[in-house]
Parts: sequence; structure tokens; C-alpha cells
Amino acid sequence: MSGGVDSSVVAAMLKAEGYDVIGVTLQLYDHGAALAKKNACCAGVDIHDARRVAEAMGFPHYVLDYENIFREAVIEEFADSYLGGATPVPCIRCNERVKFKDLLATARDLDADCMATGHYIQRFAGQSGPELHSAADPARDQSYFLFSTTPEQLAFLRFPLGHLATKAETRALALQFGLDVADKPDSQDICFVPDGDYASVIEKLRPGAAEPGEIVDTKGNVLGRHDGVIHYTIGQRRGLGIGGLADPLYVVRLDVKNRHVVVGPKEMLATRMIPVREINWLGDEPFTARSEWQLSVKVRSTRPPRAAIVRPISQTQAEVELLTAEEGVSPGQACVFYASEGSRVFGGGWIHAGPRS
Repeated sequence: MSGGVDSSVVAAMLKAEGYDVIGVTLQLYDHGAALAKKNACCAGVDIHDARRVAEAMGFPHYVLDYENIFREAVIEEFADSYLGGATPVPCIRCNERVKFKDLLATARDLDADCMATGHYIQRFAGQSGPELHSAADPARDQSYFLFSTTPEQLAFLRFPLGHLATKAETRALALQFGLDVADKPDSQDICFVPDGDYASVIEKLRPGAAEPGEIVDTKGNVLGRHDGVIHYTIGQRRGLGIGGLADPLYVVRLDVKNRHVVVGPKEMLATRMIPVREINWLGDEPFTARSEWQLSVKVRSTRPPRAAIVRPISQTQAEVELLTAEEGVSPGQACVFYASEGSRVFGGGWIHAGPRS
């Protein structure tokens, strides 16, 4: 229970249906810093909100201090990834390493039969076991952030909101149950990053990380200066401070070793071949049973799946060929696999090197 409307409604639904519910909230980062941050989760006022829902619905509620686990499993890697020129997705690591690992183990220790969450994703019983599917509402679908859920975890997890057509239905249920959080805004951005200012968080975690350097074109010509590679991401156009050019320039590569932000025309962002590793496969056959898989893939959470050929290299590595080039593919992002037709999620992996055009 994060303290938001989604997990609160799940808890209230299950209690009303007669289940023996135990609410658990994780404190993931410093209370003091969180109290002043709006639209976050898992600290400060959100813990209080989760507790009030549990009291109103009449089931026990526990707060577990996972601050150290969260820092070691999520925040430290987040900082190191940015320093390495990648664009990380810490929400995926949080689900993978904290919520669906440590918290799930705690649920088993409590003799729970399953662990339910407020994520917008669906779980169906398939012929070979539980299957992961996209949410019924494409606008709320969180499958991109849950691709690394393993078959063993999926057997223990439940997602009661995944079938709802709109978020309005969730809020209507909250009102029906008389929950104070019915009108609470959704959490925004990354929970431990105030106002989306990634650079300030990284500088705090890694003092001296923002070393200045040069903005160069693909031939090495110096076009300007920057205050640190950590301030830039692949595909960025704004904030380069380069004027007087006929055509706009975009960040096409980050050269961390030489502290170069490499810029070029928009067409240089187009990518078709993507190397992927740390693959979590959710298909019925072994991943390497075929030389290639005809699937659809997402390379950003905000983009629709695109047709692709996934060629296994090993159980955990593959080369993904997009049938239509995508712009702004970046190391550190996830590449999530979907069925070519239908809603099934086949897992995915992490983009780990400069994609080849």
C-alpha cells in the first residue's frame, strides 16, 4: 500500500470480498525529505494515508523500513548508470528488487496466500502457467515497468485493477468504499527525485560528478561547453546552448570518458538494431528454442509497441531488429517484448550499449 488511490482500492476491494487482508507499506526513503515533496509515494504523508485506509476498513497495517534496501538496490545503481552515460528506469528496479523480491518474501513469511498490488496489468491463467498481459486501459498500462517479473513471482502475485477500463472507475470504487484518498493525485516522476531534477540527486550522491566538458559534433568539432554529461540524455534538443544554426541539433551520444556530449541532426537518432541483455523471458517455450521471434517491442514507456524480430544470443541476451527505425533509443532503458497480436507480455531486457543504426 503506497498510500495512493490504486493500492487503497485494491485493499478495500479484497476486504469487502471477505479476504483476510494485511496491509504493508514500505518506507523507501527519508521521511524529512519526503514530507515536502508532493505527488510522491512510499514516505511521509503517504504512509499516514495508507494507515488511515487500513483503520477505516478494519485490517492490520504494517510499515516496513526498506530505506537501506532501496538505496542499495535502486538509488545507487541509478546514480552510477547516469554517470556511465545511460538513462536508467529505477521504477523497474524497484519492482524487481524490492517490491517483488524482498516484500514478496515478507508476504510468504506472513503465510499469505498471495500478494496483491495496485498495478495496472493483468494476470491470466494460461496452459503453461500464469501469463502476464497488458492492462485493459492502454493509458494506464504499467507492463513496461513490470517486464522483469519472473514466472515464480507471477504465480504469487495478483493485480485486481488490470481489467478496469479507466482510472475513473478506480476513483468511483474509492468513493464507494468511502476512502479519503479517492481524489488524491497520482504520483508523478521518480519518487526520490524532487521536481524531476535528476542531476541534483546524482551530484548529492556522487560529489564532483558534474564535471564540465565540451559539446561536439560527430566529427569532433567543438560547438560549445556543458556543465556535466549527467545533465543530458539521448534525443535531447533543448538546453544545448548552441545558437545560430540552420537546423536543430540533438544529443546522439554521450562520451563519458572524454566528457563529450555528441550532437547531430535528428536523422542520426534513428535506430533499428538494439543489443539487449538481462532478459527475463515469459514465453511458454524456452527463449533459445527458436532462432528468432516475431514480436512487438517497446523501447520507451510512453511509446506504443513496434514490430520487431528478436534474435536470441543466449538465454539472457538478444539482438532486436526494429522493422521501423525508432528515435532516441538509449542505453539503460528497457526493451519490453509483446505478442504481435493480443495483450500478452513476453518479458524483455535492458538496452546495454550504443545501439547500432
